[in-house]
Amino acid sequence: MPQQDANVPPRFYRITFMIGLGFFTMGLMDPLYDNYVPVFLNQYLDSRALIGVIMTFDNILALSLIPLVTALSDRTRTRIGRRMPYILLTLPLSAVVFFWLPSAGMASLAALIGAIVLLNLFKQSARGPVVALMPDTIPGEYRSEANGVINTMGGIAAIVGTIALAPLMDLRLELPLLGDTSRRLPFMIAALLIMIATPALFITVKERNTREDAPAREPVLRSLKLVFTSKDKSAVYVLLALLLWFSAYWGMRPFMTLYTIEHLGLSEGLAGFSTGMVAVAYALSAIPSGIVAHRIGRKRTIRFSLAALSLLSALMFTHELWTLSLGSSQTFAVGTFWALLFGFGVFWASVITNSFPMLWQMAEYDNMGIYTGLYYTFSQTAAIVAPPTTGVVVDLFGLRAIFGVAAVVMVGAFAVIRHASGGEPQATESTHPAPSTDSGKQTDT
Repeated sequence: MPQQDANVPPRFYRITFMIGLGFFTMGLMDPLYDNYVPVFLNQYLDSRALIGVIMTFDNILALSLIPLVTALSDRTRTRIGRRMPYILLTLPLSAVVFFWLPSAGMASLAALIGAIVLLNLFKQSARGPVVALMPDTIPGEYRSEANGVINTMGGIAAIVGTIALAPLMDLRLELPLLGDTSRRLPFMIAALLIMIATPALFITVKERNTREDAPAREPVLRSLKLVFTSKDKSAVYVLLALLLWFSAYWGMRPFMTLYTIEHLGLSEGLAGFSTGMVAVAYALSAIPSGIVAHRIGRKRTIRFSLAALSLLSALMFTHELWTLSLGSSQTFAVGTFWALLFGFGVFWASVITNSFPMLWQMAEYDNMGIYTGLYYTFSQTAAIVAPPTTGVVVDLFGLRAIFGVAAVVMVGAFAVIRHASGGEPQATESTHPAPSTDSGKQTDT
């Protein structure tokens, strides 16, 4: 492929940073929700299986709502753009419900279930338009770098949510009007940050006025049909590959803490650092992986990363065997396992950072939301199907099998993505005008 100009104009970094505020809000909510909603549910339910079913509700809603709302936003025409109306409505509503969530958890099971339903309804409705805002405003040749910035902000938010806010669950303060803040303070702070980030996003990122020269709106079902019946199957191969690599990831993640407790002898508190290693590496590597892909190509970067992920998964599968054969201490065993997880996070960031831009490059401006929705349809399908499927394997062969399954499935993704021929950045592509963070006027890209 021809060498691309790797110098991204600074204004696109500024725009991407502001768009990343939307991802930051999601990154704040997700870890607090995943960590503490099961604790709230455990007060009322004895069945862990039932708690698990309720915790998959967000993935099920994401599977249906993200493609629907994103496709709907494709067809929306307003003076403030096509994504902003949905963002300005759903993010503040998400913040309000998130603020109320721990109080609902302490009130009754019915209130807690109601809060869970409302939160996921608003949050998943916001996610698609927030994600689609970036390819709407950033030219195709810069989307890998832009997605790296956005993923970095999401990773930082996840670290803030787990390391900075989560310990505040035990902090008891008496505040005017709010009363006792114990078990509520992290949710309150996160909700406040979301309320601040939403208007900041609207003020600094100006979408096109989609009422001006609005093109004919192609039916959603016809757009979907064109994706799957096109002679060029590159988009289909990318979607199938991401189904596989997300299946590998979501098959491992729910059992990771349990593995480190049972096989490495860590406490529950220290076991949480295992997923933290992946998160830290992800945040550090997202931007560099976008820059690398700009130089050598997205497909090549993704395939190299998938090969590395398969190798690292295989090393984790055999980790207990080779550390025991060396007669190593627990400190060495834990240290090497965390090092493998850190490496996993580096290459996982590379896959995620570049796969979305690769898919977006195959889309047109008027069906960008369709491709965004398809990405989430396939990734959320993996998040729903992979954990119980891997759970069956764990019941048969033990916890160590999660890494063996991941290694095999990553190899499958490596083989499938080979057939995708499009999705590379094109320096000469003609893009729509991108907004400026400095004013409401449009600038040519």
